[in-house]
This record gives sequence, structure tokens and C-alpha cells, in this order.
Amino acid sequence: MKTSTASMLYFDHSASTPPHPDVIRTMTEVMEQIYANPSSIHHMGGQAEQLVRRAREVVAGALNASPNDVIFTSGATESNNLAILGTVGALAGGRSRHIITSAVEHASVYECFRELEREGTAVTYLPVDEHGRIRPEDLEAAIRPETALISLMHVNNETGSVQPLAEAGRIVREHPGIVFHVDGVQGLGKLPVDLEGWGVHLYSLSGHKIRGPKGVGALLRRGQAPLKPLFAGGAQEHRLRPGTVNVPGVIALSKAVRLAVEEQQANYERWSELRGLLLSRLEEWDPLVLNSPPLPLAAPHIVNLSFPGMKSEVVVHALEELGIIVSTQSACSSKLHQPSRVLMAMTNDTERAASGLRISMGADTDAASIERLSDALAEVTKRLAPMRTSRR
Repeated sequence: MKTSTASMLYFDHSASTPPHPDVIRTMTEVMEQIYANPSSIHHMGGQAEQLVRRAREVVAGALNASPNDVIFTSGATESNNLAILGTVGALAGGRSRHIITSAVEHASVYECFRELEREGTAVTYLPVDEHGRIRPEDLEAAIRPETALISLMHVNNETGSVQPLAEAGRIVREHPGIVFHVDGVQGLGKLPVDLEGWGVHLYSLSGHKIRGPKGVGALLRRGQAPLKPLFAGGAQEHRLRPGTVNVPGVIALSKAVRLAVEEQQANYERWSELRGLLLSRLEEWDPLVLNSPPLPLAAPHIVNLSFPGMKSEVVVHALEELGIIVSTQSACSSKLHQPSRVLMAMTNDTERAASGLRISMGADTDAASIERLSDALAEVTKRLAPMRTSRR
């Protein structure tokens, strides 16, 4: 019999986070009181527009950007699509014949590159090392005179691997005209963000990964990077994202961004301790393989493990029966029932990539929950071990 939802321990914060109580209150108040269209010219529309302007200032302030840089979207997938397809579309007929990304990007980036490749754009997919990180020298060697765009994630959503963005930014600066996009979804609120130091032109973020609402995100566009809108319509969001602005959503997003940045250092220290506790309890397990790199090469809130010979979906459901929620890979890819593309790029080991588990911590994770998780993992893997042996 399954454990009740109320007693479940949730370790899937990389897929989605529970909204912060302050965010819920703020969004509810705005929905009740400010419902006019911010594009309307009457007084109530002006009130809504003023709130949107304030939200833009809060997001920009938290990330040391300008309010004019902030483009509100429906989430990170749209932000990433606008950054990539919008850049290539704006440069069509010019320097848009070659673009660069890594082999371990989130599907919302990776599939954009695949689509552009099918349409005739030359694409370089940078390999990664055993820690899931690109090598700066590979990036430098991949750049061509016709390169238009480089897109890299800050923190990998499956393993927590941190890309060397400072080094990448230094390389990009040596090639004026190349647009540098960073998918910052898993890094915001977990690690410091330095858009200026990294030389980033475009930066994507999502509300529901930082205890904000689903269905809202932003793309920061710095230095007037060239962009072509994906949609036709009105003049909202600097004429780059037409459509009625989601006023409650962007206000809630701005609060979530501010809270995430304010709490980042304290969360980093707490998650680092909890990560150490988890790994210390698991370190002597024979079937266990750790896929996440050590700190500081990884963000502390994600731990990726493999149990070669065991199907990750079987382990996930067995843990669920014990009241533990974990995941296999990105939620966007988990239902494909295929080995993780990220782990394959890191390890070239199909068995290891097919048995990966992602444990991602959040605000409600504490030492007691880590102990319960490790005990449950021990019980499940011991129970499944005979199945593992018989299949070999």
C-alpha cells in the first residue's frame, strides 16, 4: 500500500519546487485585486502596469542587470527557445551558419539545436569530461569565423555539474559578434550568478525551480543582443514577447527570484552538509556509482547515483512505496524510458546511464529526511539485488 502524500519525502526539487508561502500570498493578493490588462490605458491598467514595472526592477536588481533587460516569458523552455531561435532568426542571412552547445544541455536547448541542424545550420556539440563539464580548449577550438551563438547551461539538471562559464565568457569576449546564452535555471538560488563577469548576453530563468509559480519565467537580454520574436502580436515585452502579461505570475516570479538570491549562501552551506551526510552513509555500498562530481565542480542540491544492473524506474517506484520521491533524469525526458543522454555523454556506459537516479534537495530537506532516504535506498537495493544478479 502506498504511503499517504502528506508523509512523503520529496527529493525531486530539480523538477519542480513547492511554492514559497510568501510567493503564494503575493500571487493570491494580486489575482484578487489587480486583474486589469497592463496594456490598457485606463487607471486600473496603469496600476497593473506599475506592478509589472516593479517586478522587472526586482528581477533586474537581484541579478545586477537593467530593468530594460528583463523579458517575461511563460517559463524556461520559452526563454531558451527565444534565446536560441530568436538569435539565429535575427541573424538569418548573416553570421548564423554555425552555433555551439554542449552534449549535456536540457532538452529545451538541445532540441532547438537539433531542429536548427535539420534546417541546415552547422552545429557543434561539445563533449564533456567525466565530471560532465566542457573543456574550455574544446570550446575555443570549435569557434569559426561564422559562429553566431554559444549556449551553455550553468548547472546541469541531472548531475549538478557546473560549467566553466567564466572561462567560456573569456573566450567569447575574444570573438566579438558571438552571442553567449546561459541557461541559468538550475543555478539561480544555488550558486552565485555573475552575468557581467561571465560576459553573458542572454540568460534564462524559471519560476517553479525557485519556489515560484509554474508557467512564468524570464529571459534577460543584455547589451541589445539581436533577437527575433517567436510570436506575432502586440508590443509587449519590448516587442519581443507579444501577449497579455501574466501580472500575478511576474509579481510572484520577482518575489521568488529575490528570495532565492537572498537565501542562496545559506542554502548552499546547508545543502553541502546534507550532501556530505548522504554520501557518507552510502559510500560503502557495492552497487553504488556516484555520477555527480565533487564540490565545487557541482551544485550541492543535486546528487546523481547509478545502480548498474537495476532499472532506474523500478528503483523509483520501489522508493515511492516507502514514501520517498526521487527521479531518474530530467522530468522532460523521464517518460521516454531511455538511458540518460547526459550520463551517456559523461560515461559512455549504457548500463550506468540506464540506472541513474537523481536526488535533488530543497527547502524542506533536513538531516532526518536524508537518513530516511539512505535507509530506504539500502532496503530497496538489497531487495532488488537478486534481480540484478540474475539478469547478468
